Amino acid sequence: MVSFTQCCCQLASRQFKHPDRKRPSIGTSQQFKIIVLEMMFLWCVLVLVNLVSVATDTNAGVKVRLTQKGLEYGRQIAIASIQQKLRTIQLQDISGTERVKAVGKVQYSFTGMQVVNLGLPKSALRLVPGTGVMLSIDNVYINLRGNWRVKYLRIIRNSGSFDLAVSELTISTTIAITSDNTGRPMVSVTNCAATVGSVNVKFHGGASWLYNLFRSFINKALRNALQKKICPLVIRSIADTNPHLKTLNGDMINYVLITVLAKVDQYAEIEYSMVGSPVISNTFIDLGLKGEFYNIGQHEEPPFSPKPFSLPTQDTKMLYFGVSAFSINSAGFVYQTAGVLRLSITDDMIGKMYPDLMVKLLVETVKEPLVTFEPNNMTVQASSTVTAYAIQPNSTLSPLFVLNLEGSVSAHIYVTELKLAGNVTLNKFKMSVAESYVGPFQVAFLDTIFTMVLRVAVLPLVNARLREGFPLPAIGKMQLVNSQLQVLKDYLLIGTDVQFNG
Repeated sequence: MVSFTQCCCQLASRQFKHPDRKRPSIGTSQQFKIIVLEMMFLWCVLVLVNLVSVATDTNAGVKVRLTQKGLEYGRQIAIASIQQKLRTIQLQDISGTERVKAVGKVQYSFTGMQVVNLGLPKSALRLVPGTGVMLSIDNVYINLRGNWRVKYLRIIRNSGSFDLAVSELTISTTIAITSDNTGRPMVSVTNCAATVGSVNVKFHGGASWLYNLFRSFINKALRNALQKKICPLVIRSIADTNPHLKTLNGDMINYVLITVLAKVDQYAEIEYSMVGSPVISNTFIDLGLKGEFYNIGQHEEPPFSPKPFSLPTQDTKMLYFGVSAFSINSAGFVYQTAGVLRLSITDDMIGKMYPDLMVKLLVETVKEPLVTFEPNNMTVQASSTVTAYAIQPNSTLSPLFVLNLEGSVSAHIYVTELKLAGNVTLNKFKMSVAESYVGPFQVAFLDTIFTMVLRVAVLPLVNARLREGFPLPAIGKMQLVNSQLQVLKDYLLIGTDVQFNG
């Protein structure tokens, strides 16, 4: 096989025969940026769980669907949170005066009431189209313990303890899913009702017989006091969800939720703001986010817009994420605009065969790469120029030629933990001579050389970086479980279950 260095030696010898030919200049410092490498994961870093909504007026770059299976997991988390809140119930001390036959006026007080047992055995969560969800909890039971004290016949005092058993308690609450004025998701309780079914008080010690004489009055007082406490605690429990919705966990973005922007690197950030209201049906919630990359500090729109797309009717996973080609291609536009889609290659990167001549290639994209999704196939097409230089013994660069290079790669993307990882393989490329500083030559004899350059020097570096992956957005301590990825027409679909730890 003819080596890259051999070909450049031949071309360099021609160059010295044309000393007056104009040569292009090149900067003394070249940034080592790999085109496909920098983009593919930064495109995919979009996700989000957390947490954002589908467009009803503007097309979303990324869509999220919460299925019935996801709602069921959400119900379990909500019940655990509400149960924890209800355990903190603190009833105010109750005191008053009641007349009792044969005894007369009795002064009483109930103090130090605390929850000792609580259960929420039956609950259900259903969707309310156009609004949010309704959570109903039935057959709740609560056991409390406290102290009682009485004074009667003016001089007689007595005290003891009591147990309060509440059963057949029902709670019903409607939770609206909206967004705040910054484009972040938000939940709020629009309606809450709590009804205490049965209350039973058992007194211990002292003149507990006295309380039995006006038990019905005591039951009513305790029922009313308890009933007033439940909904405020439920509302507070639901409100406590909002800080979690505004927290994306992981290495990617501690910066995100002040401005609804996620910093990716020194060049790019992603906007995660909601682009419309949630779409809530009887069976799922569709959420969406803008999902667009921008240059940091300069939000210039790309010369293309997101196209509408719909998620398939799959429901075996808790969550489905759809990442559109628009979101990915907006990353290409950002990096092209920033001028970082360039790669310098020296012959020691592909194997040096002729020590007397050093060669350098400068590869630069001439426009943003184009990513396309077809069923089971993701391709990236890039238009680049390749400028070849001979490095002279005094370190000066002598240009040899400039080629136009049109190439495409296939990408295999997969989910690992909270990251998207993958690898790329070369499909094809086509070259043509844009300019020669060594006279005419046939570009075909460079095909073998540039195939080796791409496969030996470029793609291994790209794939090494792709294996490291880029974190996906996550809420709190969320983990993705049993994730599956599909490439569909115009978008990437990730189906996954989730698990929250802590």
